[in-house]
Amino acid sequence: MTAILNVLLSILFLISSLSGSIQEEQLQIRMRRNWGFSSGTGSIQGNFTIMASGPEDLTQVVFYIDDQIIGEVDESPFDHRFATDDYPLGPHQISAIGTTASGDELVSNLVQVEFVSADQGWQAAGNIIIPLVVVILAAIGLAVIVPLIFTRGKKEQLPAGAPRSYGYYGGAICPKCSRPFSRHIYGLNLGLHKYDRCPYCGKWSLVKRASKEELEAAEAAEIAAAQEGIFEPQISEEETLRRDLEDSRFED
Repeated sequence: MTAILNVLLSILFLISSLSGSIQEEQLQIRMRRNWGFSSGTGSIQGNFTIMASGPEDLTQVVFYIDDQIIGEVDESPFDHRFATDDYPLGPHQISAIGTTASGDELVSNLVQVEFVSADQGWQAAGNIIIPLVVVILAAIGLAVIVPLIFTRGKKEQLPAGAPRSYGYYGGAICPKCSRPFSRHIYGLNLGLHKYDRCPYCGKWSLVKRASKEELEAAEAAEIAAAQEGIFEPQISEEETLRRDLEDSRFED
C-alpha cells in the first residue's frame, strides 16, 4: 500500500513539474492603449501596442491580426504598435507566434477584439464620461451649497489672539476682515486657492494656504487691532436676544 502511494505521489509530482515547465514556456500577449477608445469589454478604436512576453531565450515574435502578419520583432522588447483604422471594422483575433533560440515555436493566447469607428468610439466614450462629469459637478455643487445652507448667517465669536489649530488644510487670511482662519474641507479647490468661507465675517473669498509666518503676523495684527479698539467681535442675533432677556429680569 505504501509503495502504491509513493508511486502515485511521484506521478503527481512529475505532472506538476511538467505543467509548471509548460506554463513557463508559454508566450503571452497583452494590449496597451496609446490613445483612442477602449470599452473594457473588447471594443477598441485608435492606436494600440501589442506586448509579448515569454522565455528568456525568445528571439523572435511575429504578430497577427486574424491570419494576417502585421509585424515581426527580433529583439526585446517584443512590442508592436498598430492603428485600428488600418483594418476593417468588426471582430478580430490578435495573436503571436514566438521562436526561441533552440528553434521551438510558441503560440500565444488569443485576444478577442472588435474594431469600431471613431464615431462609435466617441459616442461610447461620451456615454461613460458625461454621467461621470454630471456626478462630479453635482458633488462640487453639494460641497458648496450644503455649507451655505448650514452656515448661513452664523459667525464664530472667537476672541482676538485666541489659540488656533489650522488642521490638515492649513490656515488662510480672510481678505475681507484680515483674520486668520482654518480652511475647510468643503471649500472648493481652484488650483492654488480655495473658494472658502471666513467663519468670523461670514464672507466667501478665494484664499490661498498661508505660511506659518503669515498666520503669525495676522494673529499679531488681530491682537493689535483689538487693543486699539479697531477690532470689535460681532455679537450674533441669538447672543443679543439672550443678553436682552437676561437684562429684562432686572427691569421693573
